[in-house]
Amino acid sequence: MSDLQIGLILLGVLLILIVLVFNWWQDRRIRQKMQEHFPERELDPLMSGNPMGGGRREPAFGAIDTAQETAADDTAEVDPSTEVVIDIGFAQAIPTDQLHQAIQSLHKAGSKPVRIFAEREGGGHRARLRPGEAYVSMQLAVLLANRSGPLTEIEWSQLWGMAQDLAERFDGAIEAPEQDEVMQRARELDGHCAGLDAQVALVLRLPGTAPVADMTRVLQEAGFLAYGRQLAWMSDTGTPRFTALFDGVPPQDVQSAGVDRVDLLLDLPNSPADEQAFSRMASVGRDLAKRLKAELLDDQGRPVHEGADHTIDKQLLDLYKRLAQAGFEAGAERTVRVFS
Repeated sequence: MSDLQIGLILLGVLLILIVLVFNWWQDRRIRQKMQEHFPERELDPLMSGNPMGGGRREPAFGAIDTAQETAADDTAEVDPSTEVVIDIGFAQAIPTDQLHQAIQSLHKAGSKPVRIFAEREGGGHRARLRPGEAYVSMQLAVLLANRSGPLTEIEWSQLWGMAQDLAERFDGAIEAPEQDEVMQRARELDGHCAGLDAQVALVLRLPGTAPVADMTRVLQEAGFLAYGRQLAWMSDTGTPRFTALFDGVPPQDVQSAGVDRVDLLLDLPNSPADEQAFSRMASVGRDLAKRLKAELLDDQGRPVHEGADHTIDKQLLDLYKRLAQAGFEAGAERTVRVFS
């Protein structure tokens, strides 16, 4: 081997070492900048529990606060009958702080919520990031259908783009089913759930336009409680039996100073099963009608007669049973995801 060849080999080795050292220095510099701009805090709003402090909390990807939440997240899994997964395997384990910054926008694809799961280095899966860990893969589970309709090609493409960005950022590899298969599953779930969905409304037609604040006060005096942006008649389990709307929207979303009607809405999939679902709401409606000097009507504009309460209760109970038989327990987290 000539001196020239030996020299070229040594030069090549030297160039490789220079590239490796440069990459290490770049990675170290970027991590230092991220820590300067995003210092770890004891309570990070993007890595903590529900900021509202109450009401139903959907699974989110963040830090764990209590042992009870830790246990729940250890058992949370993808729902293969209502979700489809894009799997991203990383070339090397990614620390929590780096992954946290990368997933902040990965919570929705169009109108479909996305749940995020990760496989921990050393084994075990997580539905919420935990400080001090590292992850070797991530699963993006998107809902196949909800009340906005089946997952569309645009929504699937949007999620696919998010997955590609994540894979490129961490030198990962993507695995996912074919788009045609995903669209077919989405249409099937949408068609199946359409026959199980039901909402029942009662209308309190006021004698005149009333201030929003007055209506809110009357409903709270009658027993309604604040639930997110809504006023709800709560069950013993802490979930709404039915909610009140002002001119068709939640009280906090009313744009005008006054309202002309109050609607009581029983959302069957999102309320706990009840043998007296309608008669309970109708009884509250009659009480409010007296308080407000309003006329109680059904959603077709007809007066509500007490004699029909029991018959409607039986019809709604049959729907609750059909939901349960189809695997959608009324008011359960899984059911709420699909019927939202």
